[in-house]
Amino acid sequence: MDAKDSTDDGADWAVDKLTTLRFGRKLVTEVPASRPGRRAFVDISPDHGRSDARARDEGWVRADRGRSFRVRHREYDGARIDGFDHDIGAVLVASADAADEAALRVVLDAWGLRPDAFVHPWETDDPG
Repeated sequence: MDAKDSTDDGADWAVDKLTTLRFGRKLVTEVPASRPGRRAFVDISPDHGRSDARARDEGWVRADRGRSFRVRHREYDGARIDGFDHDIGAVLVASADAADEAALRVVLDAWGLRPDAFVHPWETDDPG
């Protein structure tokens, strides 16, 4: 059984995924594309501030339970996804900002996504 952590709004995240976000690292999920030959991904990118830059300069990574996030839904030409030109024909389908973990859950709910669908970027084909 996976360990879970609940944010203030009751959204269940696997502890490793919530920790990833709190450490300022991106998570991704693949979603259905608009048509055949396309591939689509939604990523959650935590925002970084001066404290993160200072920590990086000192050689460590700062965890922050109060991070804000940007959520982006992008779609790509499936034939170009593995190449250097993956951005040709790419489309930003939607974007939303979330002020904190609770607001992030509101965005995910509005987009019909669950926290357990997200994985580390290297576990997907997301070129972004």
